[in-house]
This record gives sequence, C-alpha cells and structure tokens, in this order.
Amino acid sequence: MLFAEVVRASEAVASTRARSTKIATIADLLRSVDLSELPAAVGFLTGEPLQGKIGVGWRTVSQLDVEPAASPSLEILDVDRTFTTLAGLGGPGSQAARAASLTDLYSRATGAEQWFLGRLLVGELRQGALAGIVTDAVAKAADVPQAVLRRAAMLAGDLPRVAVIARRDGASGLAAVHLTLLRPVQPMLAQTAESVKEALDLVGGAASVEWKLDGVRVQIHRAGDEVRIYTRNLNEVTERLPGIVGLVQGLPCTQVVLDGEAMGWAEAEGELEAPDRFQHTMSRFGRGDGSDDEIVGLDVRFFDILHLDGEDLLDLSLVERLTRLELVAGQWRIPGQITSDVAVGEAVLEESLATGHEGVMVKAASSPYEAGRRGGAWRKVKPVRTLDLVVLAAEWGHGRRQGWLSNLHLGARDPERPGEFVMVGKTFKGLTDELLAWQTERFQELAVSESADRDAHVVWVRPEQVVEIALDGVQVSTRYPGGVALRFARVKRYRDDKDPDDADTIQAVRALL
Repeated sequence: MLFAEVVRASEAVASTRARSTKIATIADLLRSVDLSELPAAVGFLTGEPLQGKIGVGWRTVSQLDVEPAASPSLEILDVDRTFTTLAGLGGPGSQAARAASLTDLYSRATGAEQWFLGRLLVGELRQGALAGIVTDAVAKAADVPQAVLRRAAMLAGDLPRVAVIARRDGASGLAAVHLTLLRPVQPMLAQTAESVKEALDLVGGAASVEWKLDGVRVQIHRAGDEVRIYTRNLNEVTERLPGIVGLVQGLPCTQVVLDGEAMGWAEAEGELEAPDRFQHTMSRFGRGDGSDDEIVGLDVRFFDILHLDGEDLLDLSLVERLTRLELVAGQWRIPGQITSDVAVGEAVLEESLATGHEGVMVKAASSPYEAGRRGGAWRKVKPVRTLDLVVLAAEWGHGRRQGWLSNLHLGARDPERPGEFVMVGKTFKGLTDELLAWQTERFQELAVSESADRDAHVVWVRPEQVVEIALDGVQVSTRYPGGVALRFARVKRYRDDKDPDDADTIQAVRALL
C-alpha cells in the first residue's frame, strides 16, 4: 500500500474531534493493508515507528531542503526499511550516510508525506490519534472485542504485534497472549481521593492502605539470573540500577515480575534519616555510577507482584498477590494494612507522613491487577493537593531572574481532543536557582516559537514536559479557555517519569471548584 494512504488517514483523523470517526477512519485503513505491512502501519499511526528512536532530531529534519515529489510513489514498507537503515547507522561516516538516506527518502515523498515523515522521525506526530484510539481501531478492523484486544496489547506491550495476531488468529489468538518475562506490561494506575474515608467508600469493602512513596515507579522482571528494570513509561533502565538488580537476583525465586518504587534516602551524619526529595532521586536514578553502595544510594520497595515461578498472578485478588509478595520480598515490601476501618487507614496515613512520605494508596482488597488501566480500584490520598500539568510556554524573567525562563504557562489534558491541552494558569513560584537553570535549557530545546510581542518574552514550547503543581484550589476564571484558574500554584517537581498523556484532565481541574 502507498504510504500516502497512511498520511491521508492521519489528516482525516486530525480534522475531526469525534472519537468514533477517528476509530472508523483508522480501522478502514488497517483492513486494507497487507498483513506484512500491518505492524509498520500501526507504528506510523501511533507515532511510534517499529525501530523506536531512530537518531534523527529536529535540527537534521529542519535542514533538509528537498523538492517534494509530484505524486505518491512511496510504499509503507519503503519507509519502514529506510527507518531500519537509519536506526542502524553509527560510528564514523554515519552522519553523511544518514543525510543521504533521508535525502533519498524525502525526494520520493510528496509535500504532505514530507511533513508527516518529519514529525514521525522526531517523535512529534500529534494528530489526535493516541495509542488508545489506534488500539480500538485495530479491534474494529479485526472484528474482535475491544476488551480482549486491549488486554492482549497491555500484556504484550507491543500493539503492532498484537494487531497481527488479531488479524491472523482472531479473539482466540488474543486470548492466548500472556505476560512475557523480560517484556514490560503497562502499569496499573490510580485515581485520586480527598481523604482515606472517601477512598475507602469509593473502593468499597476491605482495602489495602499502603504508604505512598515519593519515588520513581519501576517494574522489575527476573528470569533465572537475568533481571531487567523498566520505568512506568516502559523504558529499560537496568544498567543504571546495579544494586537493585543484585537485590532481585537474591530473592527466593527463579521467575518474578514485581511492581515497586525506587527512591533515595537523605543522610544525616552517615545515617539514613528520611526519604530523599523526588528531584534528588531522579538525579541519582540518572547517574548510574555503578558504585558498590548503589543499593543504599537508591533503594527499592515493592507493592505488587504480577508473576511468580511460572504463574501469572494478574487475575488474582490483591490480597492473594500480597501473600505471594510477602513470601518472596517481604523485607522490601511497602508497609500497609488490610482494613475497612477509617481510623486504621488514617493511622497508616499519619505514619506515612511522619516518615516523610507523600500519603497513602488505598486499593480494593479483591481487585485484580488491571494492566494499563486507571480504574477506580486504586485511589491515592495526598494531603497536599497537586495536579500533573504540561508546560505550554515560559516567559523570560526580570530582575534577579533576568536571563532565565521563569513564569510557566500550564495546561491540562483535553481528553476530547487527544494531544491538545487547555491552559489553566501560570506560576513562577517554587523554583530554585537549580530548577530555573534546568528549565531554561530544557524549554529552549523544546521551543517552537517566541511571541510576536517582544515585550511579553514568551517562548512557546512543544507540550512534552510534565510538571507536578501544588495548589490551594481553583477558581472560576474568564481569563483562561478552560473557565478555571489555579489558586496559589507552585512547582513541586518535574515529572520526567510521566508523559503528557499521563497529565491530569481539564475535567479533573474543574472538579476542584
């Protein structure tokens, strides 16, 4: 099939806000592609080529000046093969080889195809068709139940591969997809609650009330002596955490998949005193110096177990999973209590806060592990009200902040328009000199334009950076398009472990009114 058909489908999806129309458009295309083309087509439509990061950045793409082809001739597999070539380039002469390969590809592409290719190469395809929509379109194209396909996609962690199974083997083939060791699955996510009482009421019945640690979420797989560690975004970080690898290799099992939090600890005269701040944990997380005391410098605590010695545990109740977890990694389990008593739950919260943690997680004791879902069975309770928002722009500072990008424009995710964000406020509070220096560099890298009004000193950025904002509440506002504005907003931390798709919605912000 011509690559132009993928581009046309993408354009059609971008031109409508109706989810059903987006799904139908993509499904029509996926029905028409050859089975050999299906994985690449799915990757292109989700904005995630099969080759992953190809090593081509904005600067390289922006410097391409190639006359577009008069008519379409590129096929889907032509583009896929070129991407494979680009991903394999490295070492001396690779820059010239990359430029030559890109020039050849662009010379065969029409103007619309060149535009699409550029954004695909740098990971900036925003067409209003996120993975969730493409997943449902794959189900529609293959005529299989959405729930069955979603579960298979979450467990496999590979939508293009699951699309082939759905087309070739149908629902029975999808049902045979299980958790695969050393391949990450999408994590189960939580909704928020204002209090322990509200959380217990929402989950219903008995619940596990557990400390909520202020760390970096990790999913750890072990098969024999091999251990792999993944972030919540499914990026592998095994080599950065040798101490945690050693700990998991020492557990009394041969196969296991664990869900947990990696975090640092502040020191006072050589003693571990309290959990480290998230920014410091992220710094240690990225350092990966491989020192002998890595397990002290960056520790791990577990709160769930998904697989143990040949048995998938996702469909078991939380209580049953926690029993298995206690047997395998009880020493490193996050503290908690199974209870339906509000007073007991509040005591766990007080203990967590007194130890320096964020709050508690309240999880329905009977709940299975729903990979990739933000269902109501898990609730997070944090005394400090926070929102995960996306930075849309930043303003050049004045006075002491001259030369730094300071005041942030903040946006909430609009679920009715995938890839779009609604501005809900600004803040320059909570920023240390270290953060100011960091965000000045970061947002110049993400810059797309500066305001035509030079007095405003606004640098607009690609909506990629998630920031956790603490606030006292929200208020009705006609100043911002969402009709709501943040009150006393301040930066708590940058969330490099979260994608824009994980940001809070505009509905969640309005719910705070």
